[in-house]
Amino acid sequence: MSTATAVRAKTPGGAPAKKRKLSWPVVLLLIAGALVLFSAVGMITDNHSLTSSGQITAALGAAVPIGMAGLGGLWSERAGVVNIGLEGMMVAGTFAGAWGGYLVNPWFGLLAGMLGGALGGLLHAVITVTFGVDHIVSGVGINLLIPGICAYVNRIYYKDYIAYGAGANQSPPADPLPYITIPGLSSGLKDIEAHHWFLVSDVAGVLGGLVTNLSVVVVLAGALIVASYFALWRTVFGLRLRSCGENPTAAESLGVNVYKYKYLAVIASGAFAGLGGAYLSLVAAHFYKDGQTLGRGFIGLAAMIFGNWMPGGLAVGAGLFGFTDSLQLRDPESVHVLILVVAIAMVLLAAWHLYRRRYTSALISAVVSGGLFVWYFTTEEVQRPLIVATPYVITLVVLSLASQRLRPPKADGQIYRKGQGK
Repeated sequence: MSTATAVRAKTPGGAPAKKRKLSWPVVLLLIAGALVLFSAVGMITDNHSLTSSGQITAALGAAVPIGMAGLGGLWSERAGVVNIGLEGMMVAGTFAGAWGGYLVNPWFGLLAGMLGGALGGLLHAVITVTFGVDHIVSGVGINLLIPGICAYVNRIYYKDYIAYGAGANQSPPADPLPYITIPGLSSGLKDIEAHHWFLVSDVAGVLGGLVTNLSVVVVLAGALIVASYFALWRTVFGLRLRSCGENPTAAESLGVNVYKYKYLAVIASGAFAGLGGAYLSLVAAHFYKDGQTLGRGFIGLAAMIFGNWMPGGLAVGAGLFGFTDSLQLRDPESVHVLILVVAIAMVLLAAWHLYRRRYTSALISAVVSGGLFVWYFTTEEVQRPLIVATPYVITLVVLSLASQRLRPPKADGQIYRKGQGK
């Protein structure tokens, strides 16, 4: 069983069709086009908040728990173990992170959060790798078990800390972690952003968001994604781990200890998810609270699938979902402007499909665009419930659009037994 099913196109001769990959120049061109679109809409509506430094900083912060959960899923599934228990492991990270942050310091809290998530990963590895239980069943069990344990312990433990800011379902607040602002560069970019020059100010806003009031955990998360790419695709260790997810029987025949690599991958998966949870309780809120993750573990899994089980694609997916998640912090008028941006983007997509002679896709894109234009011109703002639901809607839309190009590890979700190929 896998979290997604790859659909492989066929050539007229019956051979699998070679799929085009997005090169870096194409990716950069798409980013530049998006900035031009945002800038043009900002000029038309006189609302530039979607590319402001504050919006970018908020989006990066919202992307961290999603990206770390997705990175955890990537490590686990590259070793052939489906991990839908990421949500439960994130909850363990939020609880352990807040506990360690309050009792010792927030740096210790980060380590405690990773350890709490890693223990959840170890439990998942024991159940799936050692005992051969279906991966989905194990993940669902972890998502039910860990939040229940944390909620129970919270109610019996933190009741003695009510005088310190704890409550019936939350921990006492922990000290904050440091934030990074590059002096000179940050203020200079902010001055350029304030002029609202076409494209120039938008670029300054985006760059300003990368160097202004940025949590150290955001920087750490970005470094972990880059390090994971080199560890999994540029080392012998990574080659062996990925071989366990592609063909464990062949890996075993070459002397690879498949059980060991699966264990390492799933434990690391839990640690990354735990770090994402610790971010929520140490940076985003400074305390643990029941229901704090709000399904971000599942959204992280969606970001991993959107990224086709690759760190770069995962980062883009986490950024997309983080941007939509951070819209809850914007005023409804700014979100209303985003409808116009998406409507124009759908027009461009319809034109592209026409150029490619994909008439059905072009018609669908045009109809969606027309509906968005009607929505924009007949309303003045987006209702708050719709804004809150945006990340979950985007998750469903993105997965449905990306389903035709997915290529998960071949042995992802399969139950492996040593010597089964003999």
